[in-house]
Amino acid sequence: MQEATNACDPITLEIVHGALRSVQREMDALIERTAMSPFIREKKDYFAAVYDGTGRLVAGTAMPSGNDMLHAFTGHYPIETMADGDIYWTNDCYATRGAISHSPDQLFVAPVFHKGRLFSFALAWAHFNDIGGMRPGSLSADCVEIYQEGTIVPPVKVVDAGVPNDELIRTFYRNSRFPAMLQGDRRAMMACLRLGKRRLEELAERFGAGVLDSAFDQLIDNQARLVRAKMHELFPPGRYEFAETVDSDGHGSGPVRLRYELEVTEDRITLDTSGSDDQSKGPINFMMSPRAPQMVMAAYINRHEPTFASNFGCYAAIDEVKLRQGSVLQPRFPAPLGFRGILLMRNVAACLGLLNVATEGNANASHSAYVVYYLRGRNDAGESFLMSDGIGVGYGARPDCDGNDAIYLIANENYPAEFVEASYPLRVRRYALNRDTGGPGRWRGGCGVIREMEILAPEAMVSMRIDSVAFPPWGVGGGMNAGTGRCVVNPGRPDERELEPLSDGNIVRRGDVIRLETGGGGGWGHPFDREPERVLADVLGGFVSVESALKDYGVALAAERDAIDERRTARLRAERPDAKLFHRRYYTDAIV
Repeated sequence: MQEATNACDPITLEIVHGALRSVQREMDALIERTAMSPFIREKKDYFAAVYDGTGRLVAGTAMPSGNDMLHAFTGHYPIETMADGDIYWTNDCYATRGAISHSPDQLFVAPVFHKGRLFSFALAWAHFNDIGGMRPGSLSADCVEIYQEGTIVPPVKVVDAGVPNDELIRTFYRNSRFPAMLQGDRRAMMACLRLGKRRLEELAERFGAGVLDSAFDQLIDNQARLVRAKMHELFPPGRYEFAETVDSDGHGSGPVRLRYELEVTEDRITLDTSGSDDQSKGPINFMMSPRAPQMVMAAYINRHEPTFASNFGCYAAIDEVKLRQGSVLQPRFPAPLGFRGILLMRNVAACLGLLNVATEGNANASHSAYVVYYLRGRNDAGESFLMSDGIGVGYGARPDCDGNDAIYLIANENYPAEFVEASYPLRVRRYALNRDTGGPGRWRGGCGVIREMEILAPEAMVSMRIDSVAFPPWGVGGGMNAGTGRCVVNPGRPDERELEPLSDGNIVRRGDVIRLETGGGGGWGHPFDREPERVLADVLGGFVSVESALKDYGVALAAERDAIDERRTARLRAERPDAKLFHRRYYTDAIV
């Protein structure tokens, strides 16, 4: 018998909202502290979330998307058949319609009951380091179909009313080269769900599931109204276009373009991505959920809103997202998806481009895609090792401040040098900001990273993923493009060589040095409008070179390079060059 829904008063609503966020953060902390793989524990490539009984996000992040997640399971396990103690599992990108976007990402869901009624779901998601496939780490630039990217788990019930399906779990472990790591990560996910389930049950016991239902509805409705009003404020009725470009798919195809068209009327907002290029042979395809651009818009327009909550209401930012089957944003099975992070980041940039079109350049500049590389081999003891790492990049400057430096992705982090040396046969020789990669501007783009490592193993194989080299991140309103990244083996030596930005099978040996350089973010505003004192501080801080200060910012330094040459700077700035206008990059035909 269903419990009657009770209205949630404003004070109780705030208490419930805070409690939900606390539950989600406690679940996050448990994953981080108990997982085995460095990609989860050190890089923090995971999240937990709380959904209502219909699969709508109420606390957490907006990936995976709620209804797509629930649909994947309810097609096999109707809600009315779900029981207390059940846990469901999948990593099937195609079955979840992009809620999972590449195979290493594992999604676990537990229904939560109160007095026999399902009122919520607890969710845990994380990147598992090796799930089989063509190469250790499961992802490779050489993959041409998703079967090569590791074991695909369809939507299954992995725990039935508290009883785990050990045969299924053992089968999954058997397909990994590092099963002990997977075992630890899976246990962390199960513990996370048990914790979330217990906390939600406590909330229901305190307030009643009916009050929670009402709170969920209000939180979502409040966010939807806020997002909707701000979208119409930023986008008056009309049509807005923008195009973004990916360098290559690693298999000879490229450039690959995303073409976005946003149509706004008084009562409807539609994003059409169907003009984007066809799916690629290589693994850059992105099975994009319609929720991805919706959340990007919502997060940006509400970035300064103290009441902003990442929940299902954010999806009200766009009424309809049109995706074309067979395109690079909606590839047909079994297209590979392993390096979908490149297009994921270009999707964010394309949404920022639309915002710049609508506001005449009053939004963020573009950014590089975070760099991912794998180092595989055996140490001197003959033990296999797998270092899967992602390195931060620079983000675009904003209308009121510089871009962020050395950011990986949202809350993810770069590996500490001490951790790298303690865990792998590597010596970190340098870890620094990549000077001059931030696009010059009134506000400087963020700088990328340099990480230089010496190989201590007999031999290893390097997989590399770098983008935004041929098409660097753009600046806004006179701000200049960002600097780009690359990977060099043995820099400065006679045997120096540069690796292809999207490649695998690169062999290095003991004594070789790998130098990874990541790109930055575009600048905002004319560089000559930046205060000379800021430029000097950038030079002293290692963000900008003396040469760039002179050439790009019109700031000359004294001979000691610790002070500004006022007279020469005044002469240089009197000959102000024309701004490299961002507006020419607004429209699709500008880069075709």
